[in-house]
Amino acid sequence: MRVTHRDVVCSFCGTLCDDIEVDVEDGRIAEVRHACRIGTTKFLSASRHEHRLLKPMVRENGRLKEVSLEEAVERAAEILAGAQRPLLYGWSSTSCEAQSVGIELAEVLGGVIDNTSTVCHGPSTIAVHEAGFISCTLGEVKNRADLVIYWGANPMHAHPRHLSRYSIYPRGYFRERGHQDRTLVVVDVRRTDTARLAQKFVRVQPGRDYELISALRAVVNGRKLPMDEVAGVSREDIEELAEMMKSCSFGVLFFGMGLTQSPGRHRNIDNAICLVRDLNTYTKFVIMPMRGHYNVVGFSEVLSWQAGFPFAVDFSKGYAWYNPGETTANDVLQRGECDAMLVVASDPVSNFPKPSVENMLKMPIVAIDVHPTPTTMVADVVIPAAIAGIEVEGTAYRMDVVPLRLRKVVEPPEGVLSDVEVLQRILERVKEIKG
Repeated sequence: MRVTHRDVVCSFCGTLCDDIEVDVEDGRIAEVRHACRIGTTKFLSASRHEHRLLKPMVRENGRLKEVSLEEAVERAAEILAGAQRPLLYGWSSTSCEAQSVGIELAEVLGGVIDNTSTVCHGPSTIAVHEAGFISCTLGEVKNRADLVIYWGANPMHAHPRHLSRYSIYPRGYFRERGHQDRTLVVVDVRRTDTARLAQKFVRVQPGRDYELISALRAVVNGRKLPMDEVAGVSREDIEELAEMMKSCSFGVLFFGMGLTQSPGRHRNIDNAICLVRDLNTYTKFVIMPMRGHYNVVGFSEVLSWQAGFPFAVDFSKGYAWYNPGETTANDVLQRGECDAMLVVASDPVSNFPKPSVENMLKMPIVAIDVHPTPTTMVADVVIPAAIAGIEVEGTAYRMDVVPLRLRKVVEPPEGVLSDVEVLQRILERVKEIKG
């Protein structure tokens, strides 16, 4: 018998497409409609248990050995409870419910908790502290925006349905003709696939985004540029773009890691927010980060509820302490200040700088994940988890800070629990050990 689940939320990227249809037959996903190719692959491969962790493992005599879940939880709790200052990292590809338990665990342990935004959109968060934020929902973009700018972002690869669901192609309440009522501008260091769709492409020189944003602010505020070009962009192009931004009815600036990870980092975002603020003197303009992992926004929301800060929180002082550059994961690792690590739904061994990874390998690591990764290969305890949004329910936040409910469409592999259940068991055992 085939059952169709409608309005399923795809837990791949920060777009969290909520119009997916999933056909389930004999307990397995048979067909997926409306999702992008990456989302479709995630649903189908999950159902087939391809490239999955299915059994808990503990390292003995240098090799990982399959054990019972109880043994793995016990060993993980012993490692974490015995550490002076453990680091709990990852969290962006799991549910808000799991994040909540993880934050409580970090507080009980007196450890540091951080998520993947520390190496992607952390600068965006810091900029918001300093300059505020003028934003909206993706639904407002769909219904109102007539000028869409992607700066340092390539959604055709990273968020494949972003253009078709929210920014350019959908027919909105005030944009009934879809893309015919909108203008797409892309600012990037190279002509990406997204740039090939744009009516205007602005090629900025690498590392000079701050200068270009400053030039745009000057022109928007009525100044005449004394130079012929800024950051590789001609004065004529800057003036044309500034006029497009001032004369639109509703504009949106989506920015990606091309802006957060180039020289200037949070100052780039600070300046971009100020540009949008200046534009609101003339029209309605908003700004939004292109968040990658499907629930990276959720972690910042949940941590802010429970600890008062959005990422990189240190509980070792007995209270929540937040100081990016001191309490962020890479800084703690490179200074060698932590003595154990819990990694949830992430792969820092593949993505962190070499000095961080070298220090990671000197300490015991507990990894909770769906798939085998280089991090699980070097971990001392590996615990498999079910996939939120496919095998278990949960809550996730879309990139515009709208919470959506993730649905369950199939059963997880036998004996595999959700991140929430695994973390709760570890937390309970840690409390018992610590008395």
